[in-house]
Amino acid sequence: MKDEKSTARSLQSADTERRNAADVEDGRAGSGAALNPVLHEAGSDRAPAPTARAGTGIRVLKRNMKRNGSRGCVTRKTRFGSRERDWLKGDAQRGCVCLYGASEPQPPASGPQTSTGAQPDLKLVLCSTNTTADELCAQRDVQGLYLQLHGDLIRRLDPSERPLQMVYDYLTAMGYEDPLRVQQEAANSDLSCMIRFYSEKPVNADQQERTLLKGVFSVRKGKTQLHKWAERQVILCGTSLIVASVKDSLTGKMHILPLVGGKVEEVKRRQHCLMFSSAGPQAQTYYVNFDTLADYQRWHRQASKVVSQTISLVDLSCYSLEEVPEYLFYCQDVTHLNLRHNFMRLDGPGGLVNFNRFAQLRSLNLSHNGLGVFPESLCEIQTLTELYLSCNGLSVVPTRVENLQSLQTLCLDGNRLDSLPEELGSLAQLCSLGLSFNDFPHIPGVVERLCALDKLAMAGNRVETLDLCSLLRMTHIKSIDLRLNGLRCVKSETLEPVKHLTQLDLRDNQLTSLDLSSACSLETLQCQRNQLGALTLSGFTLRTLHASNNRLTTVNIYPVPNQLTHMDLSRNLLEYLPDWVCDSRKIEVLDVSHNLLSELPARLLSSLSLRKLLAGNNRLERLADLLDHIPLETLDLQHNKLRELPESFFYKALNLKYLNVSANALETIPPSSQSEESLSTLQELYLTGNNLNENCAALLVGHQNLRVLHMAYNQLQSFPASKLSKLEVLEELNLSGNKLKTIPSTVSSCKRLHTLIAHSNHISVFPEVLSLPEIKLVDVSCNEQTEILLPDSLPSTLQELDLTGNSSLMLEHKTLNLFSHISTLKLDQKPAVTAGDTQGTTSTLWDHGYAEMCGQRNKLCVSVLAVDRFGDSPEAAYGIFDGDRNEEVSRLLQCTMGDVLAEEIQHSSVDSVYMCNTFLTSHRKLGMAGQKLGASALLCYIHHESSEPGRYFSLTVANVGTCQAVLCRDGRPLALSKVFSLEQSAEEMERVKLAKAIITEDNKVSGVTCCSRLLGCSYLFPWVLPKPWVHTEPLCSQDEFLILGNKALFQKVSYQEAVSTVLAVRDPRAAAKKLCSLAQSYGCRDNVGAVVVALHIGEDSCTCEPPLSNTEARGPPVPTPLPISVSPGDPATPSSSSGIASEFNSEMSASEVGSEAGSTASDEHPSSGPTARPERRCSLHPTATLCNTGPVATLGPGAHPALFQRQPSSATFSSNQSDNGLDSDDEAPLEGVISNGSKLEVEVDIHCCAFQLRSGPPESPKDLDGRHDSRGSDYPNSKMRRQNSVVVSATNGCLLAVCGREISDLKKSPSTSSLFGKKLSNGSVVAPEDSHNIIEVALEAPKKKSGYFAAPAQQDPEDQLIIPPSLEQDVREQLRGQSPVVPGPPAPSTPPSARDPNWDHPQSTIPGLHPTTVLQQDVYDTAL
Repeated sequence: MKDEKSTARSLQSADTERRNAADVEDGRAGSGAALNPVLHEAGSDRAPAPTARAGTGIRVLKRNMKRNGSRGCVTRKTRFGSRERDWLKGDAQRGCVCLYGASEPQPPASGPQTSTGAQPDLKLVLCSTNTTADELCAQRDVQGLYLQLHGDLIRRLDPSERPLQMVYDYLTAMGYEDPLRVQQEAANSDLSCMIRFYSEKPVNADQQERTLLKGVFSVRKGKTQLHKWAERQVILCGTSLIVASVKDSLTGKMHILPLVGGKVEEVKRRQHCLMFSSAGPQAQTYYVNFDTLADYQRWHRQASKVVSQTISLVDLSCYSLEEVPEYLFYCQDVTHLNLRHNFMRLDGPGGLVNFNRFAQLRSLNLSHNGLGVFPESLCEIQTLTELYLSCNGLSVVPTRVENLQSLQTLCLDGNRLDSLPEELGSLAQLCSLGLSFNDFPHIPGVVERLCALDKLAMAGNRVETLDLCSLLRMTHIKSIDLRLNGLRCVKSETLEPVKHLTQLDLRDNQLTSLDLSSACSLETLQCQRNQLGALTLSGFTLRTLHASNNRLTTVNIYPVPNQLTHMDLSRNLLEYLPDWVCDSRKIEVLDVSHNLLSELPARLLSSLSLRKLLAGNNRLERLADLLDHIPLETLDLQHNKLRELPESFFYKALNLKYLNVSANALETIPPSSQSEESLSTLQELYLTGNNLNENCAALLVGHQNLRVLHMAYNQLQSFPASKLSKLEVLEELNLSGNKLKTIPSTVSSCKRLHTLIAHSNHISVFPEVLSLPEIKLVDVSCNEQTEILLPDSLPSTLQELDLTGNSSLMLEHKTLNLFSHISTLKLDQKPAVTAGDTQGTTSTLWDHGYAEMCGQRNKLCVSVLAVDRFGDSPEAAYGIFDGDRNEEVSRLLQCTMGDVLAEEIQHSSVDSVYMCNTFLTSHRKLGMAGQKLGASALLCYIHHESSEPGRYFSLTVANVGTCQAVLCRDGRPLALSKVFSLEQSAEEMERVKLAKAIITEDNKVSGVTCCSRLLGCSYLFPWVLPKPWVHTEPLCSQDEFLILGNKALFQKVSYQEAVSTVLAVRDPRAAAKKLCSLAQSYGCRDNVGAVVVALHIGEDSCTCEPPLSNTEARGPPVPTPLPISVSPGDPATPSSSSGIASEFNSEMSASEVGSEAGSTASDEHPSSGPTARPERRCSLHPTATLCNTGPVATLGPGAHPALFQRQPSSATFSSNQSDNGLDSDDEAPLEGVISNGSKLEVEVDIHCCAFQLRSGPPESPKDLDGRHDSRGSDYPNSKMRRQNSVVVSATNGCLLAVCGREISDLKKSPSTSSLFGKKLSNGSVVAPEDSHNIIEVALEAPKKKSGYFAAPAQQDPEDQLIIPPSLEQDVREQLRGQSPVVPGPPAPSTPPSARDPNWDHPQSTIPGLHPTTVLQQDVYDTAL
């Protein structure tokens, strides 16, 4: 009844609504008149029938939306008037749907992006969650609506589907829980990169070209001149060229020319002419003369692909097709048709019902088409031998499938099947059946009748018991895949042998014991990641055994497996190796690492077949002597208790190429040979973490083929110069963590050396490696360098130079100029901190160090965020982001996530809420970059616990993916994160299985990633989600430090070893470097990153008072101003007391990261409410002041002394031009640069992690005095935006600290001009504190105009100060007592439409305030 009444009301108010809609379309929606209440009531109830064209409560904003240079980015301040906002505010089930026009859709995320392409026509439609697509179509007078997810396929919506509800469901599945937040996020324009609606199906010219080409051209048949040129309609579709017999009609005879195996050639006698020829002895030829060069090139390109094929294959996958082109049926030679990832329908001229017209079709792929039912019309294609119907939501297989008597392969993976029809058993030729990721409780009985079936795939079903007796009846099956089934038992109630089974996959189940002794023909068994305590097998034919990650104490195989070549028993509980292992004659690879072995049998080491032995992480104390000339090539013995190696080890293992004995107790190593001549072939030697001295280095001379040598963290006091010169082919040398005072000059003899790592020593003289022709990386950080003697020129191959941690190092201008081409240059530079600076308070609570290493990868895909001073109270934020194979996403997160956290902590005081929303918002802001690329992310936030004022600090950790955090408490590790890997989380594995994802054999979702939660990779939704794990841990005085690391770090370094390592080093930066060096020495070849945060929190070190109010807002992450004092006479020379690292990068800057790849986090407004964080004050942590006691940098023109004013940046990463209208190359005076006698003090302002230099004129001393008088003023009840003011980098934490007055001169100077405006490369943002700080050259705005790094010049929502209306009077009174503010350039006036997007309060202003202090309510950034 309620629906009927609402429908009647909607019909009666149709005319009124049309008038109201017209008002909106004419731009009058912002007037003060209220919307029609009947409209709102109708809009909130179920919408009427489609016949009520405009009576559904749908509102359309038809005005031309203002854009800021970004595709789909609409200025939210111009969208809705007060009536629309009031209507939306009335019900969380109301919202707006963004409808895009039919212009060409956005290109895929992996392709090049352009900012000049056609912008899709965008209209905003107000509706409710009950509004259907049919009603929207009726209102807009369009034929249908189309949905595009993640910039990928586009499908037509069914008339009954509800677009707004679909958006709400999408956001809820992502992780949003608050309905109001869902409503606000649904209207955000950034969401269009994940879910987008079109009013017409977009046209993709490139897709049309690959699907169908046609036109009317001049055609001549045959190679002779007997035939004349005539205009005919020509079509290139599928594998054939089709020529009509008449000009403009297809009613006559059609000439079909098969092109597969034929030729397409250019005819040089005629312009724009091609010759098409078929294959075979009776080949036919057609000449086609095209009108334009573009047509000629298009047809030539497509036809060339067809003729190069060896089979008649037509690939139309991922084209969003609902039916195939009808012309395709003319290609009678088509044998293979790929239509996966489309939306094929049954009916229509090109629908599935007509596929029986393909006379020779053998292979048909219809996977991922959302069919819902098995198309019975396919059963009429008698020629089919392969049929793929995966991921179509099928629940029943029709009985007519028995007609497919030629079928050999049937793939039904990823559906909802729980049974098969008996008629399937009549398919006598079916040899491969895919039933993975369905709902089968057991192996279907009909399989027994499939006499030709030899491969059965049933991974991801619900088979809990496997009866070997049933396999006896399936005498034809040779391979069975039962992964991920929850299998608990394998029964064997008969002694009859199972002779036909050769391959069995039982990985990732719940088996506790396994007896397959009756499977006498078994060749390959995989049973990793079970709970096996005992394993019994037959060894007659066994070739490969994988049984890692179990609880095995023994493995019984009888008879001796003489065919066994590869065996993996790692990560078990083996205390000894069975005798049959040594008796096996053909074993080549043996992995017994991570067990409890105390010895290795001598017979095993002397095996004449063993080539690779991995026995690390055991309890080995000695190694038996070897026989002569064993074939062993790889030996890993790391993490044992070895004190020595056999004396004859190297000259008996002459084939040894890789040896890792790191983390043992070796005091010496054996000689390479018995004589001066050595036959050693050793190429990689890892000796890290032993007790070796310089005498051992002399024994390495005989290994003249050595390419990689790691001797880090030993007791070396020197390295013999004469010995080093003998290692002529050495490519990588790691001598870190020793007691070296110098690197021998003979290192210059190693002409192939490309990596030298020698950090954490006592080296005072820079090694002579800069003359080597192939040198790429030099790391001499944490040493005692004082100066660097450089050659006249540096090798062009040098990419990274790390000089941090050398406090006495002095660099001249000439040296810096020579370093200008290096991609990553890390230097130290310590600013002068005045007595009144409060930074010292934070440094007594915590400080950090970090390290990142590329390994053997060409690029660094790990980024770090570190802010020791996060806000005006002692708080901190640390994060690590691992993009695996891509660097874009990790650097985007590095630049935006701190800002997003700063905004979210103002909306909620619940840790799990603001952390979760931080991740979800960051995921959205990745934009197009996040469609196909993703990254693991971990974020740690140290803060006061507002709910318990008596408690000191809490640590909130959130993560997705495989980055991990470990807290050291009382010397023991405490894991704070959760690893979202399918192999390590049974809960996540089950969730992904229920979502019907295909998990490949390497345990990756759709073969892409092993993580079930990531930021980015939105095209894998809903299998891969961005919702994080959130955990809050109260901190206490027993907490010593925090370790953050990526997957590569903790794969090689256990939690306990990581904690022990840091405890032994203490210095955070040196500890982080040691962790990364250890991981590399333990065999890590991937990117590795580590952050170490030292905690100095005492029980009685804080006197924080209880909160003054429960409604005060928490401040964002903002350090106080940090002036840098530099002598004007030498402005570009780093300070000798260096504590802030500078890193210069010449590659792409993360400040170029744009909004198509992710908009800046600063486009969201803070808001306040009952849940806002309270202001905290104590004697240890007083309210942060704005200036120090001496004359320092000011806040800029127009800013009140007691208020921070956010200024437009000259180097924002969200625009191709600076906000003040100047190009990045314009030389404008820098604001905050103040002359003070013989010194200049430079205040560089940053916004959390999007670090930017400000510009503007200096202020007079009189103004400084006025500001000094008002320094202590503060608004305890305000929602003031607090601003960072420290020197930090845009990507890697690197900036050249220079005298502000001479920056313009330095840009023009030949010796220093190359240091300014350099584009930055891989690395991390680290806020500069008193130590371990990194700064970068960030003076030039990004110049790249396309790609992920093209961003719109969005208006900064925090360009104006925010003061609650309730505090206006107090503000006026306090301002009257202050010195007058120096007038500056007036801020741009706020447009009248800039109203509160939260639909609550109108904007208010305070008379008498400076124009830059216009008040504005803090809200979420939404499209509303």
